[in-house]
Amino acid sequence: MAFLWIWLTGLLLILAVLTCLWLISIRLRNVSIVDIFWGGGFVLLGLWYHVKTPAAGGWKTVVLGLVVLWGLRLTFYLAWRNRGRGEDPRYREFRKKYGETRYWWISYFQTFLLQGVLMWFISAPLLAAQVGGFSARPGVFDFIGVALWTIGMVFETGGDLQLLRFKSRPGNRGKVLQSGFWRYTRHPNYFGDACVWWGFGFMALAGGKAWPLLGSLTMTVLLLRVSGVTLLERSLERSKPEYREYMERTSAFFPWFPKKTIRRSSNP
Repeated sequence: MAFLWIWLTGLLLILAVLTCLWLISIRLRNVSIVDIFWGGGFVLLGLWYHVKTPAAGGWKTVVLGLVVLWGLRLTFYLAWRNRGRGEDPRYREFRKKYGETRYWWISYFQTFLLQGVLMWFISAPLLAAQVGGFSARPGVFDFIGVALWTIGMVFETGGDLQLLRFKSRPGNRGKVLQSGFWRYTRHPNYFGDACVWWGFGFMALAGGKAWPLLGSLTMTVLLLRVSGVTLLERSLERSKPEYREYMERTSAFFPWFPKKTIRRSSNP
């Protein structure tokens, strides 16, 4: 099947699944379940592309395996982190703004369909890597892609585990984690996520297609400017007094050695 046709059928599949998820959210009165599905949606698309693309040797299965590992880890982590919390405050604000009689259908277009389209567009490298790449012996782009994916998974998984451990200690309430990966970047999980998707982008290059890297770029923009770094830091600056000093000392995204703090003198 042609690349475009397989990709479009992936859009129909993910929108159908998200429509079902939307109906469940109405029953539960909890739109947050769409966020937990984010990683799982890419697993579903990766499996779909794997089934629909021609057999191309063992490296095609490597691509699928990397997608499954990344997506399921993220899904289980978010499900564990959000257990018992109820609906995310963002969605509660929307529910209050639009009212119960309107929000049930507004949430379909505003959240479920939007995330479905983004998920589908971002997934282009997953298809490109399976259509044309990994048919014989791996090349340079293949190894770069796997290396980036590995670095990303280490940062993303390690950062999430360190943050969970930090928050589990009552004495750390209101404090800022500044050790481990968090010593070198304020957002190791987001940096890791971006690396994973640029890894998939290089795997797409190995398959002979460059334009699917737009999916990797879109994911990075989301992490930096939309639902990731920018949005989170506004909240942290307001809620944690020591976060401003942490920002001055620590790299925002790319890992780097922390700056030395300048002690301000109290003398005139």
